[in-house]
Amino acid sequence: MALKITVINGSYRRGGITDQAAEAAAAAARAGGAEVEMIRLAERRVEFCLNCRACTQEPGPARGRCVQRDDMDAILDSIEASSGLILAAPVNFFNVNALTRRFMERLVPYAWWPWGAMAPAPRVKDRKIKAVLITSSAMPSVAGRLLTGSMRALKMMAATLGAKTAGTLFVGLASMEEKPELPARDRRLAERLGRKLL
Repeated sequence: MALKITVINGSYRRGGITDQAAEAAAAAARAGGAEVEMIRLAERRVEFCLNCRACTQEPGPARGRCVQRDDMDAILDSIEASSGLILAAPVNFFNVNALTRRFMERLVPYAWWPWGAMAPAPRVKDRKIKAVLITSSAMPSVAGRLLTGSMRALKMMAATLGAKTAGTLFVGLASMEEKPELPARDRRLAERLGRKLL
């Protein structure tokens, strides 16, 4: 049976730098025999978290049930059926963009947090799967890694989903052109990361 890789792509723009990098990693995984599902958050209906915590009240390792009926359950089902993840989001205002943040906040069903508890406890710590993290920024990549919270946010998402980070890619200077081309070096790195998931 083929490995299944799920891509959570938080890019607003098809063909943007983050989208190109996610596609390059996905293509490399696909070429290695994996089944790849590309989930573009901009094309799915993911509502804001209501902070009602209904999904956090029942104990146990299974994710809690959200009261909202949108595309999130299907997305999480796909993730849970995967043997690897690619999490990709651009930087806006020094962190992951709002589209990705909305998805991130909806991962609260993976916490057990009954009323009266001071803090949530993770339901799943290690699902024995790997995650590749991709982000891009207008600033140079070295500065972006130091000055933005995007990679930290992506790492938190991976950990919440029970995945270990297998590699990261931070593409810098992503806004120099209206229709930028992913630099060849970054494309090669993205492809290498895609193969790491096999």
